[in-house]
Amino acid sequence: MAVTIEELYRNYGILADAKPEDLSQHKDAYQVILDGVKGGPKEKRLAAQFIPKFFSSFPELADAAINAQLDLCEDEDVSIRRQAIKELPRFAAGENIVRVADILTQLLQTEDSAEFNQVNTALVSIFKMDAKATLGGLFSQILQGEDIVRERAIKFLSIKLKTMPEDAMTKEVEDYIFTETKKVLEDVTGEEFVLLMRILMVLKGLQTMSGRQQLVELVVEQAFLEQALNPADPDTVDRLLQCTRQALPLFSKNVHSTRFVTYFCDHVLPNLSSLTSPVAELDIQLEVLKLLAEMSPFCGDMEKVETNLTMLFEKLLEFMPLPPETEGENGENTLSDEPKLQFSYVECLLFSFHQLGKKLPDFLIDKINAERLKDFKIRLQYFARGLQVYIRQLRVALQGKTGDALKTEENKIKVVALKITNNINVLIKDLFHNPPSYKSTVTLSWKPVQKAEAVALKRPSGEDMGAGSTMKKQLSPPLPRRDARQIYNPPSGKYSATIGNFSNGEGGGEGGTLSHSWVLGAPGGRQTLRRHMFFFLILSDTLSLLHK
Repeated sequence: MAVTIEELYRNYGILADAKPEDLSQHKDAYQVILDGVKGGPKEKRLAAQFIPKFFSSFPELADAAINAQLDLCEDEDVSIRRQAIKELPRFAAGENIVRVADILTQLLQTEDSAEFNQVNTALVSIFKMDAKATLGGLFSQILQGEDIVRERAIKFLSIKLKTMPEDAMTKEVEDYIFTETKKVLEDVTGEEFVLLMRILMVLKGLQTMSGRQQLVELVVEQAFLEQALNPADPDTVDRLLQCTRQALPLFSKNVHSTRFVTYFCDHVLPNLSSLTSPVAELDIQLEVLKLLAEMSPFCGDMEKVETNLTMLFEKLLEFMPLPPETEGENGENTLSDEPKLQFSYVECLLFSFHQLGKKLPDFLIDKINAERLKDFKIRLQYFARGLQVYIRQLRVALQGKTGDALKTEENKIKVVALKITNNINVLIKDLFHNPPSYKSTVTLSWKPVQKAEAVALKRPSGEDMGAGSTMKKQLSPPLPRRDARQIYNPPSGKYSATIGNFSNGEGGGEGGTLSHSWVLGAPGGRQTLRRHMFFFLILSDTLSLLHK
């Protein structure tokens, strides 16, 4: 016969009125309350409140009490479930904490938002009581539970761990988290890996130099740097990208990126054009080159500096074209001969080459034969000529603009273009020193802008013209194309331009093409530049990329 409301209240009164030392004599009264979970909705709601109140007084009925409360946590009535979950932390004492944490972790799979929040609150509550025991229940489900429970338990830790009070996060607790996380990392998805690294990075013990080095070792294991890269496998490429992104914030002058930089030079750059992107809209080549550029300043001693510099040098040659040599009947270059300038690619490669070049300063003098060096300087000079006019025109276009005026889509594009071209210009000037210099410092265009770095809007001086200072000062730089994946905070982007006709009308905002024409004349040195107005153009294809 089912327990009634009246019986529940009567037996609750017996227990409430008894002296603490006499409670154990009223085992039968507590059993009636436990039987309340078999009643109707009202009886169940009362049982959910009464069971935990006297739980600690009947250790011999502990298992029965927890199981009864668990039955209520799985009831069809959501209000009963919420009430039962709310009371679960009251069962978290001694050896029961791990079990309660395990139960609450399983309950994270609920699809009811209010109930989910209740489970989160309960888990945080018992974490503050006994962090290590609570983590025991969480990691038990992460390692052995169902996929949905595992996923939500990892997310819980990645979000909540950083909000826990300092006195709960003892060294013993942090060591336990690190040990258990290493077990989980033996078999993880890309998303799980990112979340687990986020968990580890909030641990105080791993924010020291030795701690960051431990984290780098973990990432190296996940990245499979001892294996050759399969550029045709998007999962393999994605794993490398994910691992490199996680390692980047860990690198410093004392925690080196050497193994990653070496791997990129040995296995990634040779396969750059054949890499399969894990995301359709991602420019995988640019993404890889950006990661390499960001890592290069933290590269330590390398066994194969010359080999790696040679690979970077070869890639630079691919993206830095020679001046066109053939001319059409009218003395100008034909469209098919006009090279393509890919500014973002060159910025990344030049920066990486410049950083590694510090380790072997005589590379361009002693390791490259005279003909190849001459060819390289011709390419640098040709690229620099295009930069000078472009920089000049951008400065004129941005001059006097501040605040909101610089936040328009058109001016954002120009600000990014100016950063990229200025960076390339500085690096090229260094390489034109005799012997080449590696002393200049630039901030990569997609990195956060420091307040001290103001956009130079002044008219360029003769010194600013750098390696291409002999070029005629004529307007008509190549207009940049924005990388689809970049966000303007801070401004950054991918720019490329074809050195070809730019035949859009003045002031038009649609229908533009990413091309500009530079025509180098006969060997006698005659140079002409097709002039086209572009100051107030916003290219339609660039804008479409910006809004993706």
